[in-house]
Amino acid sequence: MADEQMAVDRSGAPDDDTGGDPGGALRGTGSEVPGEALSAPIGTPTGALPARPLDAIDRDILRLLQTDGRASVRSVAERVHVSRANAYARINRLIDDGVIRGFSARVNHERAGHGASAYITLKIVQNSWRTVREQLGALPGATHIALVSGDFDVLLLVHTPDNRTLRELVLTRIQAIPEVLSTRTLLVFEETDLNTHPHA
Repeated sequence: MADEQMAVDRSGAPDDDTGGDPGGALRGTGSEVPGEALSAPIGTPTGALPARPLDAIDRDILRLLQTDGRASVRSVAERVHVSRANAYARINRLIDDGVIRGFSARVNHERAGHGASAYITLKIVQNSWRTVREQLGALPGATHIALVSGDFDVLLLVHTPDNRTLRELVLTRIQAIPEVLSTRTLLVFEETDLNTHPHA
């Protein structure tokens, strides 16, 4: 599936209305004080921070950034009807609280040369999740890994150039992991990124 992460440009002076930073390197004014750096880089572990309730404006900002990660802060502020300083502060807080985990491009995997996509379910040895997660995360084309309940233990989403490569990935890489007891491959025929059509 297409990655739905976000990129917001916070470079320049408060009056700057440039677009996003597709490279993900954020340089910011911080909250309301020009020149103040972000208090935590993107991806910094937040530990066991308690969840902070989000209000309607926070949720609107998240929907906008998921739809258009390159939107300028001025554009976001105008669309949620707050000042630019307020938008800066809210976005920084969402980053610091670990609500926004990172910024990147949403990819059309088929046009990028990955013509085959599949969800792979795995049953694994009890208490081996961390070991398995590390090995699955190193696989080429792996884009999402989840520990789940039910008839299987792990759900993995992969994108590969073709079905032959997918087959080799499952048979020679995934099933070779000692902690993996069994797998099942579910081919994706069609997919829709819901975040490109946000609900009101």
